Amino acid sequence: MTDAARTTAPSAAPTGATTPADPAAPVGPTRFGAFIAPYHGIDGNPTLQIRRDLDLVARLDDLGFEEAWIGEHHSAGYETVASPEVFIAAAAERTRRIRLGTGVNSLPYHHPLVLADRIVQLDHQSQGRVMFGAGPGQLASDAFMMGIDPMKQRGMMAEALEAVVALLRGETVTRTTDWFTLDEARLHLAPYQRGGIEVACASTVSPSGSVQAGTHGLSLLSLAASDPNGFEALSGNWDIYAKTCAENGHTADRDTWRLVVPMHLADTEEEARRQAEYGVLHLVRYIEGLSGMTMPWGATAADAVRQWTTDGFPTFGVAMIGSPADAIARIEAMAEKSGGFGTLLLLDLPIADPAAKRRSYELFAEYVIPHFTGANRPRQASMAWANQNSGKFIGALRQAVEAAFTQHRDGTDPA
Repeated sequence: MTDAARTTAPSAAPTGATTPADPAAPVGPTRFGAFIAPYHGIDGNPTLQIRRDLDLVARLDDLGFEEAWIGEHHSAGYETVASPEVFIAAAAERTRRIRLGTGVNSLPYHHPLVLADRIVQLDHQSQGRVMFGAGPGQLASDAFMMGIDPMKQRGMMAEALEAVVALLRGETVTRTTDWFTLDEARLHLAPYQRGGIEVACASTVSPSGSVQAGTHGLSLLSLAASDPNGFEALSGNWDIYAKTCAENGHTADRDTWRLVVPMHLADTEEEARRQAEYGVLHLVRYIEGLSGMTMPWGATAADAVRQWTTDGFPTFGVAMIGSPADAIARIEAMAEKSGGFGTLLLLDLPIADPAAKRRSYELFAEYVIPHFTGANRPRQASMAWANQNSGKFIGALRQAVEAAFTQHRDGTDPA
């Protein structure tokens, strides 16, 4: 599916980082990426925020992350990308290997033919690195401005998804609904990717996303994996997905399952929590603005971090804020709870200052990714073998040195 993850040059291990001696493969995903909605405080420069997001994707490419997903939003001010396709077109020119996905396109907001055409064009511009993520639309305020009844969005998504998937697979589609018409519609470009463009369906707590993904044989993108309710629903949603796949002649593959979680790493848990106080109140204000309620734990940054890492935030779930070792433990717990999944996506958030945020991704690439990909297992095995045979090797080396001295003394040194 993708190249093996690459890591940066070694540096001194931070406190809490682990180097397991057990050569057995750990339980967990083997691919990693970022889910960039994005979220930004509304007191910052939006131009600079968008430019930093583009820089981030380029940095993720350098660090060996395999995917970046970009969202679509049209209101509330915090999520600044209205067109993930425009963003991806720019990001594709800055990167070499990272795959780029729409995370997600809100299908009720687009005519299926026009959207499918744009995705195929992106597939060519990125030379086969595009992924298509589909969802009904998250913000009711977006739908309200377009005159769309939020109660109808999931049904509209199901209608559009069926059409888009058929178009991307090269079929000719004729269909009339109460909001779009397709009359012998077909794409005039085939995808760049010979096997077709990967399509992923967003799933939260309810089973609707799992049903849609299973019906069409699509990948599953679980956005609420860190939410307590979403976490508890993981195995149940997978069971629904697998059952629906089987009923429609598809194979459910855990390797294509993606989970989205918020994480921020520093050398120590204390430092990570301190860094998170920088911007956590941006998220609190976002939650309060959408809900029309004042959060009881939103008075201070320290209170907000404490709430987010224990009971969690609405929408954002429970965050993992700590060291690389803490991240490894959380991911292994998620893998055990879910039964296994292929890709972990870090929910990109503005909780730390830009330098600390970059460092968090670097720590993840340096210490967390190799733990799950097994990049260091041959090195650890080699060191263990050298250690176990050190007596023999040192003895042989000592004999060689003594022989060299003897040859030099006797005048028989070949040099």
